[in-house]
Amino acid sequence: MANVEQVQPKKGPSLVIQLAMLLAMTGAAVGMGWLSGGYLKQGETPAPVPAAPENAGTAEKPAEGGKAVAGPTLVPLAAITTNLASPSDVWIRLETSLLYDAPQPPEMAEQIQQDLLAYVRTLKLHQIEGASGYQHLKADLEERAALRSGGHVKQVLIRTMLLE
Repeated sequence: MANVEQVQPKKGPSLVIQLAMLLAMTGAAVGMGWLSGGYLKQGETPAPVPAAPENAGTAEKPAEGGKAVAGPTLVPLAAITTNLASPSDVWIRLETSLLYDAPQPPEMAEQIQQDLLAYVRTLKLHQIEGASGYQHLKADLEERAALRSGGHVKQVLIRTMLLE
């Protein structure tokens, strides 16, 4: 007969040690999250709160020359209604506004509106589908408006976009 050694299966750490390690790792994770959040938040400053619409006229204070200090200006553009490049039977209506860093002549807004119209006519439907398509469209409109205005347009606000 062969001698067979009886092998006992090795036991792992006890349940108490496993629970202690779990609590220690959880505590370390919470501590690292708290420290990371504090580090990331230290450079933030709170954003200024815009004036309410009823107080908008009182926000401007006269400068030394007696003239009001010019701030950001919101200019609504005429609605853009045109068909897309592909498929050509799909129409788009786009209502936008421009946020200037300072007041600009009205001719600039008209030129930007015509430039945006020319750009929208080149769009294809698959380019503006979904959330990422919308973000790309908004970024392209802002880039074109900033180039046309010489950097005076800070943001293009899309108020309405309808596709039919």
